[in-house]
Parts: sequence; structure tokens; C-alpha cells
Amino acid sequence: MKLNHPITQTEIQFSESETLVSKTDLKGIITYANQAFIKTSGYSESELIGQAHNLVRHPDMPPEAFADLWANCKAGKPWTGIVKNRCKNGDFYWVIANVAPIFEGQRPVGFMSVRGKPTRQQIEAAEIEAADNAYRLFRDGKSNGLKISHGNVIKNNLLARISAMFQKMQIGMRLNGLIGLALLASVILGALGVIGLSQSQTSLKSVYEDRMLPLRDLASINE
Repeated sequence: MKLNHPITQTEIQFSESETLVSKTDLKGIITYANQAFIKTSGYSESELIGQAHNLVRHPDMPPEAFADLWANCKAGKPWTGIVKNRCKNGDFYWVIANVAPIFEGQRPVGFMSVRGKPTRQQIEAAEIEAADNAYRLFRDGKSNGLKISHGNVIKNNLLARISAMFQKMQIGMRLNGLIGLALLASVILGALGVIGLSQSQTSLKSVYEDRMLPLRDLASINE
């Protein structure tokens, strides 16, 4: 992965009304950049056009995030995630990036990235800091049990994989899945009820037999 240096600890702010837009070809080479993106990045238009988009990649971003991005885009799916970008002078800025493939007819010809500024509420809720911490775990090789999927950091366990798979399903498939789960739960509960009833009958029979033995002994003594 390309590591862009130098870097500073200075965060650049841009207006909430601004939208940072860029386009690339299928290889990630920049073919268009709007004025908001040019201004925030610190590069001139001529310095951006024709360059790989990883020119603005910040070294704090883990490779897993961009691997997830490319996997979605190459599959023809959009991707949304929080991204930390690097300015030309090493400063940084956070964006909510929405990346989607560009099609001409049925043929993909490139990608478009539309970025907005995280809201103040998101910043105060520490979503950016949380993402930065999660990204740091990946960079430090300590992301055990975590993965980046569709721009989100999630737990990489069986339950999480089932949940992610469920989220990808269409509404009809989800409903069918829920109905199937409900039927399965009913069968399991019914089976447990039958087993419990059988065990109860066995216990009652045992109690009955245990109680009858002393009665038979008393009858013998009485005779």
C-alpha cells in the first residue's frame, strides 16, 4: 500500500454545504475533480488529473478498508464509509465517502466518489474517533474478530456473518427466512414439549411404583 508522507496532526475543516466529488477510471486514475475537492486536498487540478486516487490516501487508513471498497465497486455495488484523507501538506480531513461505479449502458467505465462532511452530532458521538481506533487495530495487526464489510467495522464471527448475509437478502427472501425460522422454532418447541411430557410421565410412574411398594409391605404385615 502506498504511504503518503509527511503527515501532520492538523485537521482541515470544510463547509457542510460543500460536496467533494471526483471520478476515476477503472484503474483508479483521477479523470475529474470538482473545485471543493481540489481546494480541500491542497492540490491543483493539474496535480490531481491523471494521478492515482491514492494520492490523497492517509497512512492511518488500513488496507482492509480499501480492499472492501474495491470488492464492492468491482461487483457493481456502491460503498459508504468514513475515510481519512491526506492533504498535499500532510494535514488531514475526514469525510463520509459514497463511492459507486459509473456505467455506460451495461458496461462499467469508472467510479465516482461523492464525499460529505460528518455532522457535528457524529463527531460529538465520537464516531470518527471510534472509527479511527478500529482502523488503528487493523494497522497494528490487532483486529482479531473484526472485519470491514460495506464500509463498516463488524465482528467477524458466525452470528455477524449470518447477520451480514441477512442484510444482503432482498425483502422477500428475508420474509421467507423469518417464516422458516419461526417454523423451525415451533418444531423445536414442540419436540421439547413431547420430550418433557414423556419425562414427566416416566417420573410419575416411578413415584407411583415407589409409593406402592411400602403399601404392599404394610398389607403383608397386616395379614
